[in-house]
Amino acid sequence: MAEPRYEIAQTAYIKMVLHALKHKTSAVNGILLGRVSDQKDFTVVEIADSVPLFHSHLSLLPNLEISLILIEEYCEAKGLNIVGYFHGNERHDDAELGGVAKNIGDNIYRYFPQAAILLLDNKKLEALSKGKERSPVMQLYTRDASKNWKLVSSDGNGSNQLVTREPSANVVLSDYILSEKWQDIVDFDDHLDDISKDWLNPDLFK
Repeated sequence: MAEPRYEIAQTAYIKMVLHALKHKTSAVNGILLGRVSDQKDFTVVEIADSVPLFHSHLSLLPNLEISLILIEEYCEAKGLNIVGYFHGNERHDDAELGGVAKNIGDNIYRYFPQAAILLLDNKKLEALSKGKERSPVMQLYTRDASKNWKLVSSDGNGSNQLVTREPSANVVLSDYILSEKWQDIVDFDDHLDDISKDWLNPDLFK
């Protein structure tokens, strides 16, 4: 069986990037929601939505547990699963997948064996803001047979495992960057500070 293919819906993709842009000097993270569909020769993990979690104290367990309970309730109501995790490092030159990301990814993997970790690529993000990036601005990590998180190649050879479902996603995102749309994104840190702020971001794309 071929390795799973990961397809990111435009809204899920944009929310991840806006979260990172809003907190450029902090590490950020979040949860990926979606479903699995089996094609003829491979499995597709559809990343239908993303939920921005934190921009401070990423590994604070009580806040993480509260957020996951609420997210799981939402998934059950919508027929979705937690299919992965996304992370953006604090330092612009840091391209390593750190311990916090791996630990949270490990927990998701226990319940969802095709779990992915998406690590924001700051260099690609910078190129995107200049209108020069067409591929997803994140790196895909999956678990290998040794149960280690490995970086999946995205060399554009036609077998790319990570794609945006809508080809124009980066064009839309570039427009949002110009209009400073990131100011409107709400994460769980914001919600815990002010419960009137909705972590589902229902009005973000209106």
